[in-house]
Amino acid sequence: MIHSTSRVLISDLRAHIDQTVVVCGWVNTLRLQRKMQFVLVRDHSAMVQVTHRRDGGSLEAQLEGVSTESAVRIVGRVVDNPAVKLGGLEIVPESVEVLSQAESPLPIDEHTGLEQRLDWRFLDVRRRPTAQLLFAVQTTLEEGMRTYAYEHGCTEMHTPKLMGTASESGAEVFKLGYFDRSAYLAQSPQFFKQMAIAAGIDRVFEIGPVFRAEPSFTSRHATEFTGVDVELAWITDVEDVMAFEERMLAHALERVANVHGEAIREIFGLEVTVPKVPFPRITMAEAQSVLRAKGWDPEETKEDLDPEGERALAAHIKEQFGHEFVFVTHYPVSIRPFYHMRAKDDPSVTLSFDLLWRGLEVTTGAQREHRHGVLLQQAAEKGMSVEPMQDYLNCFRYGCPPHGGLGMGLGRVLMVLLGLESIREATFLFRGPNRLTP
Repeated sequence: MIHSTSRVLISDLRAHIDQTVVVCGWVNTLRLQRKMQFVLVRDHSAMVQVTHRRDGGSLEAQLEGVSTESAVRIVGRVVDNPAVKLGGLEIVPESVEVLSQAESPLPIDEHTGLEQRLDWRFLDVRRRPTAQLLFAVQTTLEEGMRTYAYEHGCTEMHTPKLMGTASESGAEVFKLGYFDRSAYLAQSPQFFKQMAIAAGIDRVFEIGPVFRAEPSFTSRHATEFTGVDVELAWITDVEDVMAFEERMLAHALERVANVHGEAIREIFGLEVTVPKVPFPRITMAEAQSVLRAKGWDPEETKEDLDPEGERALAAHIKEQFGHEFVFVTHYPVSIRPFYHMRAKDDPSVTLSFDLLWRGLEVTTGAQREHRHGVLLQQAAEKGMSVEPMQDYLNCFRYGCPPHGGLGMGLGRVLMVLLGLESIREATFLFRGPNRLTP
């Protein structure tokens, strides 16, 4: 008999039949019968049945006194038993150590609503395989995007989240005390990415926190979220940015399918499909005429697509092209920031795009205006004061290359990927207008 003092993961027990092992985990459920005690123990990898025949000894007393979700260390022999539903094996315990007894009853169970589950998020994540898998998928998704970015010449940057002036529009920013003056939380690394381009860093990549002070209570908004940002220098047009993004996403989703496809099928009941590139593209004007022909926006007053319009467009694209992704391009100047480049042949539209996946906007991107004089003019047209943006505008005074980029919401990508109802589920600790805890 081999006796190992190092912990064995429950998912690896099959390789240790008839050996004595150490398993660490949480008590999932207890079935204490007249002659037998059955305890299901769970670690992050799987679940196993611990089977003990009552004998009046100390082990019996310990198993009798342990509560659900207590953290335990069990030393025991792995026995092959086809009658056991869980993996066809069980552990016959030699010793049980309760490392931390859980209070009883638990504050949440499988019927608890989302808001209360968020109050006890550590327990919620620990007890649900869907939540455990979500963070494993997030890790692989990020790794896939990073790998693609690295292999295609990107330098990973870490830009400041504290700013001296309100970025971009000045709206939707959090103001905070900063020694004897005010500071703001960055609502996007946009200006800093552009500074890096002006600094001669050819391609910029960042995954980091983004802050938006919008009082939105929808299933897809958060006040703090993780953004995936890319900026590319020396582009010929915005098409270069879209081509980079679709390939990066296809690469990352292929990684997710390879690593977690089976688990996602089993736990979420979903198939991870790797999208074909290129993704379909449709201009905003075309999208609106297609949707209006189907009865959307009968007053013809909407400049942007609302969630209903985005879903209807996704259905149309799926029907026409059999594709779940679509780039909506050429947004009107009126609903885009001053630094988006305008189309030469039609100055009323910008060289910008949103990427929709199954009807949810997951990315906004554009070619940026890199000419100092044009930027000043476009800011003036929007009625903006250039005084607070002097540091930003200086980047364009000494030879800034043509460039463009994108900002993607990681939580939204996960939401669509795993078919989640709300971004609250796709975030470890959600932050919204009414939630700053835990």
